[in-house]
Amino acid sequence: MWERTDLSPADVDVAQLYDGFSILVMVWLEALGFCGRGESGSFVAGGTAIGREGVLPLNTAGGQLSGGRLHGFGLIHEACVQLRGEGGERQVRRRGNGLPEVAAVSNGGGP
Repeated sequence: MWERTDLSPADVDVAQLYDGFSILVMVWLEALGFCGRGESGSFVAGGTAIGREGVLPLNTAGGQLSGGRLHGFGLIHEACVQLRGEGGERQVRRRGNGLPEVAAVSNGGGP
């Protein structure tokens, strides 16, 4: 994915990764290059890196457990909410305390 753009994982301000099964988030983190293969466990440990003020705020509306099982459509909505600055108390601030500019969204997963 990154080869077709000038962006890299480091440019992503917020990620909404499909979590129909918990392991899928870990797979997406590694597959999209947010951490190395086999490193997703340590990347999310403690929640600091994926918290609202972390290096990669993740599933800021709570993911499938909080948004219902819409097969990822809620993740697209949340990415738009964050990019528009409409997140209220869960709003992510990036780029010099401004609004996020780049969101990564995934849907589904597995083989």
